Amino acid sequence: MSKSSSIPTWGRFPSLDKVTDPSFLRTLSPAELQIIADELRSETIDAVSSTGGHLGASLGVVELTVALHAVFNTPKDRIVWDVGHQTYPHKILTGRRDRIRTLRQPGGLSGFTRRVESEYDPFGAAHSSTSISAALGMTVAHKLLAKTSENAEEDYGKRNTVAVIGDGSISAGMAYEALNNAGACEDDANQLIVILNDNEMSIAPPVGAMSNYLTQLISSTPYFTLRDLGSRIAKRLPGPIERTAKKAEEYARGLLAGGTLFEELGFYYVGPVNGHDMSQLVPILKNLRDSKKRGPILLHVVTEKGRGYAPAEEAGDKYHAVGKFDIETGVIQKPTKTVPNYTELFTKELLALAEEDSKVVAVTAAMPAGTGLTEFSKKFPDRCFDVGIAEQHAVTFSAGMATEGLKPFCCIYSTFLQRAFDQVMHDVALQSLPVRLMVDRAGLVGADGATHAGSFDLNYLCCLPNMIVMAPSDEAELFHMVKTAWSVDTQPTAVRYPRGAAQGVSIPEKAEILPIGKGRITSGETEKDGVAILSLGSKLHEAEKAAETLRALNIPVTVADARFAKPVDQELVKSLAEKHKVFITIEEGAAGGFSAQVLPHLCEEGLLDRLAFRPVNFPDKFIDHNTPEKQYEEAGITAKNIADVAQKAFNAKSENNA
Repeated sequence: MSKSSSIPTWGRFPSLDKVTDPSFLRTLSPAELQIIADELRSETIDAVSSTGGHLGASLGVVELTVALHAVFNTPKDRIVWDVGHQTYPHKILTGRRDRIRTLRQPGGLSGFTRRVESEYDPFGAAHSSTSISAALGMTVAHKLLAKTSENAEEDYGKRNTVAVIGDGSISAGMAYEALNNAGACEDDANQLIVILNDNEMSIAPPVGAMSNYLTQLISSTPYFTLRDLGSRIAKRLPGPIERTAKKAEEYARGLLAGGTLFEELGFYYVGPVNGHDMSQLVPILKNLRDSKKRGPILLHVVTEKGRGYAPAEEAGDKYHAVGKFDIETGVIQKPTKTVPNYTELFTKELLALAEEDSKVVAVTAAMPAGTGLTEFSKKFPDRCFDVGIAEQHAVTFSAGMATEGLKPFCCIYSTFLQRAFDQVMHDVALQSLPVRLMVDRAGLVGADGATHAGSFDLNYLCCLPNMIVMAPSDEAELFHMVKTAWSVDTQPTAVRYPRGAAQGVSIPEKAEILPIGKGRITSGETEKDGVAILSLGSKLHEAEKAAETLRALNIPVTVADARFAKPVDQELVKSLAEKHKVFITIEEGAAGGFSAQVLPHLCEEGLLDRLAFRPVNFPDKFIDHNTPEKQYEEAGITAKNIADVAQKAFNAKSENNA
């Protein structure tokens, strides 16, 4: 396939067309690199307009991306991008331009960094705040391997490892743990550079000619040499004088260029630097690359999210995540919406509860819009808390409020709640505190892929004592479950619900409080000696479709909605098992979740001896990005697969009993 046919913009961006790999950038001047950056920004906008994705963050790091690849010898030098949603320009420059319009599409490029995709992606990421830890691990590994290599100089010569982390991501505890650890490491041959991409503040007037000059000066080799010389002299002085001299030097550095916090952690701080000025970025990065400085360096780069595309710059979220859009107008294509989504319905009931009960508060970890709390925060600003990218803190913070009698709703995506498992266990469940976990994006999520799938929350929540875990089959059930969680004041509760549109059933005017641990039969209550399907969550409609198929084959079917994964309805389980030959559980999660709650009860009652038990859950693998429909087909959570499983089990059981 020719480049002209595989790259729609081929010929429109003549400078970018010359970049087949990053090595070409190392032959260019800063002015020529800026031309590449301008074309790269246009190519990124054009590509994302046809695929959707995380645009704003990528536009903010275009110049930084070009400068990094122009200065460092990638892929030998490692660049570790935090989260990875700002790496579209990086993918274009590293041999993936011809596939950039497959971004987040079935079988296409991932929306994040991925090791199997390119040697230029040394570490896969989609969750935040991992880059510094990973980069430090690479740095230490390089040093240790060099000690045992016969050709250490050739195989393990000086290597730079660069971690690029955003100001939002550095708010997470893991980032500070890594900074603390890295600050104690010194290595001549393996330079660790952390780039703090600060995209929340504008480029203020102080970041001007004098600031640029000082930043380049203090990043230069002569300054490092002078500073290190001063440190060596100070070490020869008597103890008290040495300590005084060291403190004076540190505070002088803080006054000159800021960075006292990072200096205290053991980093050499440089910045702030204009992240869109190539004439500033390139020389500073070269100074850092070539320095003889021992120990890690932190470069503070100031960028603008959405830079260079007016609709993104003007949008409140800077086009953080967008669907397909019209480049000229910036208008984002939105699917025709006939029913509200689960998140919106959760918001509606939470607002109603908050109106009635002043003790209701809401907590989220940097996802107020995604978890549906935007309207809540406007209506109840003193009762809504966005704690930043800090899920662990969010959970324990909620626990603290619960001890004082407040009713916290802690709203976190399933995939991000994984990061706070210890806090859910130790700070919430162990103390039986009534924190209400609203677990959004449960199940498979489409284009974001395996990193963002809510596949494991049933496993890590149901194993905890004192926990109540619910999953609605439709929007009416979600209404009831939110109010049920509100009503429980003696132990923690969790409600897991999927991404996307609800089932389209009518919403009750007033939510009811459900009896804890009780499911319901939805069809075929009088059926016997056939198939029992116990479904948890929003795939109940698939179970009902499967039942219709089975009934057409003259196989009796009873379908039930479990409602509660924990405590499981033992009476319902026993009744279904005693009346049927085949027992099937359905869940939108990995093996060992809901089915593991049902199976022990069947064993205890001695019902497995006469029963064919078949769990339908996610396969033991990570499911790649695709449309949600295709993902569920791959997972086997469809009416057809459920019917196939049930028919085979029923036929086998009938033959054995004949």
